[in-house]
Amino acid sequence: MQDTGYRIQDKKNHASCIMHHTSVFTRFTDSPIHRFTLLLFCASVLLLLSSCTAKRVELPDYEGVDVRTVITERKSIKGVNATFHVEFEKTDSTMTGDAALTLTEKALELRIYSMGFLMAEIKETDGIIKSNPPSDRNKNIILAEGLRSSILWWLIKDYDVEEQNNSYHIRNSSRKIVIDKKTMLPVSQTIELENGKELRISYGEPANSNGFWYPSRMKIELSKYVVKLKIKSISFIPHSAQGPQ
Repeated sequence: MQDTGYRIQDKKNHASCIMHHTSVFTRFTDSPIHRFTLLLFCASVLLLLSSCTAKRVELPDYEGVDVRTVITERKSIKGVNATFHVEFEKTDSTMTGDAALTLTEKALELRIYSMGFLMAEIKETDGIIKSNPPSDRNKNIILAEGLRSSILWWLIKDYDVEEQNNSYHIRNSSRKIVIDKKTMLPVSQTIELENGKELRISYGEPANSNGFWYPSRMKIELSKYVVKLKIKSISFIPHSAQGPQ
């Protein structure tokens, strides 16, 4: 029975403690200043939670617009300046870094950095590719031809249009681009190279730069090579601008 008495006493002490804390909280909230402080705290928490909520991206809606019109409008852009995160995979090895790119229809300058140090540089003019350090042909093709065709996809020439349920298939003798009907952004692309190999490109995560929509993620595949890009910043070069063509 003695043990039971201790337990009863403990329960009384516990109840007394709860009543004491309740009384303290009541006195705290009874004060106008304290009530204001509490309201301010709650408002701050709600603001923080709302800022952490993922914002829905309002994608462009081109439904009913002729895809040829969109391609013609985009051809007023001759090139881009961009920075992006790059992941380069070959068989069982992976190299990651950050890259700076200047790209037009006939010229390319690409610098790849790792931890702030320049790791590789590729330049192309009129189809002639130079890389430092030297790299094999497939790597140069996937970086030069792959980047140009994936980013400046609207420069396709002599094409036909095939309309599907939710997409347009843009084709010429060596390329096929699948365009989403609503957003007029590319979904995928395949390119047949002169050596018979196929360059495959897939797109994702539409983004907006000053009203110009583009896919911010790209995956380029050729043979055993895979390049994944996540664009961090991009600006578009109009034909009226001076510089490399």
